[in-house]
Amino acid sequence: MELQGSVALVTGAGSGIGRASAIKLAREGAAVAAIGRTESELLQTIREIEKAGGRGIALVADVALEDGMREAIARTVEAFGRIDIVVANAGINGVWAPIDDLRPDEWDKTIAINLRGTYLTLHYAVPHLKAAGGGSIIIMSSINGTRTFTTAGASAYAATKAAQLALAQQLALELGKHRIRVNAVCPGQIDTAIPDNTFKRKVDEARVPVVWPDGDIPITGGKPGQSEDVADVVVFLASPRSRHITGTPIWIDGGQSLLR
Repeated sequence: MELQGSVALVTGAGSGIGRASAIKLAREGAAVAAIGRTESELLQTIREIEKAGGRGIALVADVALEDGMREAIARTVEAFGRIDIVVANAGINGVWAPIDDLRPDEWDKTIAINLRGTYLTLHYAVPHLKAAGGGSIIIMSSINGTRTFTTAGASAYAATKAAQLALAQQLALELGKHRIRVNAVCPGQIDTAIPDNTFKRKVDEARVPVVWPDGDIPITGGKPGQSEDVADVVVFLASPRSRHITGTPIWIDGGQSLLR
């Protein structure tokens, strides 16, 4: 119960990495505000937390919308009195297409959710971290845009992930005097539902053909990682064990990005 007495806010907490992170943070003693767009998924996350004896609330909000995020974070503080940990996890793959085929509205949607959503989450949460005397921010980036650039058609997605890492490093300095640590987690292929929500169009035009006969994830023989693999690192970065780590990207990819 290393996080006993702390309050964690997790966006995109209804599924995948966000859900796994919310549950693991609660198991370590944190009260969790689970934010997402699908109420049924959020309620399932909270049921899992409460089943294990933890505390949590489900807050329906779109991270890209200012009013909703302002209200969700206000309700978090109203329920638990403070915020100590922020996991800015919500995001989409969006549309993957050659740059001359990717439409402006498709570009804008990816930017709005992945980057504006991260900004709004931190914009409204940071004052409460300052009031708490410090805390930990974990931004969910990716190997795409930070270490690899070979995912065909993923220019909008990669741009947001590169920007998230830059934001983490910028804020690590800006917020250090407030004892707020800011780090970026950069997963590779993880077994979540997000590929089901990826829309690909004419990606072969943007593809650089490469073949990995033994799979492209060396440590697992090509098998993707699990959400829990990422959540374990989130818990570490949220805990006092990472007290001297800030402005740091951590790649969780089984060596995948070293091949690419």
